[in-house]
Amino acid sequence: MSASYDKYSVTQYSVSSILGYIDAGDIDITEIQRPFVWKPRQVRDLIDSLYNGYPTGYLIIWQNPNVKLKNGKEAGGKKVLIDGQQRVTALMTAISGHKILTENYEEKIIKLAFNPQASGDEERFAVQSSAHLNSKAWIADIAELFKPNFSQIRFINQYLADNPDADSDVVEQAIIRLLSIKSCQLGAILLVAQLDISEVTEIFVRINSQGKSLNEADFAMSKIAADERYGGNTLRKAIDYFCHLAVEPSFYSQIENGDREFMASQYASKLKWLKDDNGDIYDPSYNDMLRVSFMHIFGRGKLGDLVSLLSGRDFVDRNFKEEIAEDSFNKLTVGVLNFMNQYSFEHFVLAIKSAGFISSRLLNSQMTLDFTYTLFLVLQKTGEVPKIEVMKYIQKWFVLSTLTSRYISSPESQMDRDLRDIASKGFLKFFEETENAMLPDSFWNVRLVQNLETQSINSPFFNTYIAAQVFKSDRSLLSNSSKVSDLISVAGDVHHIFPKAYLKRNGFEDKSIYNQVANYAYLDTGVNISVGDKAPSEYFNEAMKQCDDKKLVAGTITDRTELLKNLELNSIPQSIVNMTASDYPSFLQQRRVMMAKKIKDYYYSL
Repeated sequence: MSASYDKYSVTQYSVSSILGYIDAGDIDITEIQRPFVWKPRQVRDLIDSLYNGYPTGYLIIWQNPNVKLKNGKEAGGKKVLIDGQQRVTALMTAISGHKILTENYEEKIIKLAFNPQASGDEERFAVQSSAHLNSKAWIADIAELFKPNFSQIRFINQYLADNPDADSDVVEQAIIRLLSIKSCQLGAILLVAQLDISEVTEIFVRINSQGKSLNEADFAMSKIAADERYGGNTLRKAIDYFCHLAVEPSFYSQIENGDREFMASQYASKLKWLKDDNGDIYDPSYNDMLRVSFMHIFGRGKLGDLVSLLSGRDFVDRNFKEEIAEDSFNKLTVGVLNFMNQYSFEHFVLAIKSAGFISSRLLNSQMTLDFTYTLFLVLQKTGEVPKIEVMKYIQKWFVLSTLTSRYISSPESQMDRDLRDIASKGFLKFFEETENAMLPDSFWNVRLVQNLETQSINSPFFNTYIAAQVFKSDRSLLSNSSKVSDLISVAGDVHHIFPKAYLKRNGFEDKSIYNQVANYAYLDTGVNISVGDKAPSEYFNEAMKQCDDKKLVAGTITDRTELLKNLELNSIPQSIVNMTASDYPSFLQQRRVMMAKKIKDYYYSL
């Protein structure tokens, strides 16, 4: 029974039909929800549900559009499974004995054991263990029963011979019921080929609101993985492997020893360097890698366009053409290779770190990193900016984008506009216009000061302030040896300038007040202990006094000029030496102004 609507139809497929379509290549289990993330017990639960006739949810299948070939003929588009991969893959491994790819990119078969004599609360299905292999009562692997040459009569007779006390009727009925799983019906929603990505995503969300939300990168990866003409499957591996290696360099040995086909590809040598890379400033996901690879080559910012181009869409006449698909795959391949290039990647990361963002905890927006790397690759390609100046512009653009939250709201639309403006005006003019528009004096003197009025220690504005201190090689508060950069990367943490306990004793009990970022500074452990919960007027006067008597009480600075300089580097007014709790609101405002000025000076010194 089926029902049809304008955008989709609803039908039923038997388990054996679905598995047959996949084996024949009529339905692609693309890797939209890659890789197989179910636990073995979830595979067991699915088979148990089918055995007992329980519903297992709908599959969602999307018909790819037909593509016009170069000879003028049309080729039918494949059906793509966009929801239900985990369920169908579970069926493939448990029933058909196919290997699955785990989250760690290891191939394995999940084997289920079956006890045909189970009754009541006894376990009927179980993930295979050595106990099942050594038991005559358990059938160690149900996949054996679903093989084409399986003989039901011979199998049952042998089982009863091995288990003489078993009830033959119970065993026979259990085996028949197990085999009937092949005939179980799975509901399927078939989406028509004419739907665009946004409509497909919307339907997916409405039908499967509890599942993983899809995005354009997921669909793009499905297009790439399903391609057999232009090297898409190997390209997909290159993207996946690069992203995995960026997080886990030791994974390289697994690729080297386990994927000979990939090791013979053009990509293998391009990502080998990652086996020795332990940085975490930019660990891209496949979403990030696709986005950057696409944007800097195609000059577009919306990944939905990549999905259309990989399908062969002509944006003028709205037809789908093979030559467009071929050209798009070729361009994307170049883009991915550019992304993977060791020189480009390492110099981009160096630019970010040299700007003071030496720790991943100082980074707020992956989209901002993505566009900045895109810009780096664009400038490398166009040569408009002398190579010696590229790093400066990359750093300034990253800081500008971070401070103005440029890629936080509707990032794709903003990226698309920026790429088009760069293409039409040239980067230097685009940069000058953007800087003048986004960073007038009012931004530094008013807006940034207001943005620093926050308790979020992870705010982009406070993080940029810390990056400014790192860039300037500032010493931490009241220290003549520890740098802020040392404390970020080793063992330090931010602490209250007006100690929290002191403020609470004096009536400031709202944590949104005493935890203002303007009340934070990096202190090394010794200094923090000496500060304790004293009033600023007390411990800063102790710091002043030790400059005269040279007896260390508060910090390690013993020169008054150096102490005043240290206060300035940490954006603290000299009047702190006389401040008590009643001065706290005034202190916050003064310090925000000083922090904003430090960020401004830092930006223009990049």
